[in-house]
Amino acid sequence: MPGLGTEPRHVPGVLGPAPEDGDLAAVAAQLGRPPRGVDSIVYRCPCGLPAVVATRPRLADGEPFPTVFYLTCPRLAAAIGTVEASGAMARMNARLGADPELAAGHASAHADYLARRERLEVVTEIAEVSAGGMPDRVKCLHALVAHSLAAGPGVNPLGDEVLAGLDPWWAAGSCVDPPAP
Repeated sequence: MPGLGTEPRHVPGVLGPAPEDGDLAAVAAQLGRPPRGVDSIVYRCPCGLPAVVATRPRLADGEPFPTVFYLTCPRLAAAIGTVEASGAMARMNARLGADPELAAGHASAHADYLARRERLEVVTEIAEVSAGGMPDRVKCLHALVAHSLAAGPGVNPLGDEVLAGLDPWWAAGSCVDPPAP
């Protein structure tokens, strides 16, 4: 019914360029499985392969999927996993409680995330759910970094902070063999 947020509004490439030839094969190789619900490629590694995809908020099987910005590069994911394992999320959560400016930036990132997802489709079941623990806590740095890469600097302060501390994950070249043309 119109007005309930269930009508599809998907147009390929809403949040970024539509996947090019070979992109979905590269993403499948990165993930070790076929990708689901890819709308667009919102960030490419300096090596040229996709690193973050925008995923539709309702998958083909009807399942709501709140994580619109999905990190695909395994090298970047591993680097972020190392940051998570260091206890960074606990420290960030403590800072959110003590720093009103940081908390406001995190809440603003949440609003941005929701607005970008709604450009793809409004899915009422996940209307207020973003990713990474936003707006109140830090739960997944992968999601925050993916949002930072998709939205650009200054939108997700904690995602930006993690990115600033990473070594160049792309320096060794492509994380997977590029697909044949």
